[in-house]
Amino acid sequence: MTPREYFRKMRGTTIGSPPRVSNREIFWSWLGAFLGISAVALVGQLFFAPGDLILLIAPFGASAVLVYGAPRSPLAQPRNLVGGNVVSALVGVLCWKLLHDFPWLAAALAVSTAIALMHATKTLHPPGGATALFAVIGPEEVHQAGFMYVLIPATVGPLILLLVALLVNNLTSTRRYPETWR
Repeated sequence: MTPREYFRKMRGTTIGSPPRVSNREIFWSWLGAFLGISAVALVGQLFFAPGDLILLIAPFGASAVLVYGAPRSPLAQPRNLVGGNVVSALVGVLCWKLLHDFPWLAAALAVSTAIALMHATKTLHPPGGATALFAVIGPEEVHQAGFMYVLIPATVGPLILLLVALLVNNLTSTRRYPETWR
């Protein structure tokens, strides 16, 4: 089979992009992400920036995609959102503290162990891998924060995203969040 024939055959299968969501769904996803990230950033600026604790970290952008863009996903549920970030932050900080002389090893062990522990605790949340990695490769302020990184930002940030998700995702009859608390 030639590559051309192969790709022609594949066009007839279920492989491909999912159907486009409605404009209404796009609006609610946008609004939730805007309000959620705004809330985390504002709380961080008002209460944590003076203490050099970073509240808004890049993994929360990916968390926002899940909780506002795919609120029915098992990976977006509250247990996963909060638990996955907390478990991953703990792992990341521990790996940095034990292996900071070998950052390549600390990074690899942080992400792989975070995935394993999220599976074991039923808190799998893909941005958690980035939360663990950021504990290792993040700026000096993150390393100096140590286990405080688990609380701020890895617990407080997702709790704020969750609060906004509970409000925004339930304003319309076409969305329900969460699907489950377990």
